[in-house]
Amino acid sequence: MIVKSRRSAPAGFFAAEARGLAALRAADALRVPDVFEVRATCIVLEDLGDGPRAADYWQRAGAGLARQHSVTGAWFGFDHDGFCGDSPQDNTPDVDGWRFFAERRLLPQMRHARDGGLVGPADAAAIERLCTQLRERVPGMPPVLLHGDLWSGNLHACGDGAPALIDAGAVHYGWAEAELAMLTLFGSPPISFFDAYAEHAPLRRDWRQRRPLFNLYHLLNHVNLFGAGYLPELRNALHACA
Repeated sequence: MIVKSRRSAPAGFFAAEARGLAALRAADALRVPDVFEVRATCIVLEDLGDGPRAADYWQRAGAGLARQHSVTGAWFGFDHDGFCGDSPQDNTPDVDGWRFFAERRLLPQMRHARDGGLVGPADAAAIERLCTQLRERVPGMPPVLLHGDLWSGNLHACGDGAPALIDAGAVHYGWAEAELAMLTLFGSPPISFFDAYAEHAPLRRDWRQRRPLFNLYHLLNHVNLFGAGYLPELRNALHACA
């Protein structure tokens, strides 16, 4: 068993992780750890082990994520709020994905960074302008089940070399391309991952062009959580969206 404990955890932090893991497990796609106990200050999880990736690790990961993304929702969001890192994540449901991404993702993070003096008026104005352009920049896509915080560290190699998902407090229904974009933010899976994904799920040829836009949410979150060291990456993404 693995015990993750934090006496200073935000209220509902570990409960959100347990709900997220339950939703991912129900998708019957990638492996997730079983949850044995949840308290305000800790969660007790199955120990998946930690080993080298199997020879077909990336193909299995791509196919598994595609299966997960085949689970669609009636709306964008989730039935509970969650956390992306330590940042509260508003999952209030909305049938409009463009409005959801603007009002539940980009704008709250931008306002938090602006009010904290971490981004200036020009950055804030650029993000607000992008939010008014989402319908022109992002094609219509259904809400699918997302891990929500899927950087490379949350795609885990188990003791037997199989891929698994961990740290699931940000699970919600959203755009599949946003999940794929984050996987390229801090290092990227090899092409075999994306080839396997595309064999099992729709993947537009131009999806990579939208990565900077989707990753603004996570870069803003990193600015808010970890400070101004992430401003250059945030501004590079904004420049790419210009």
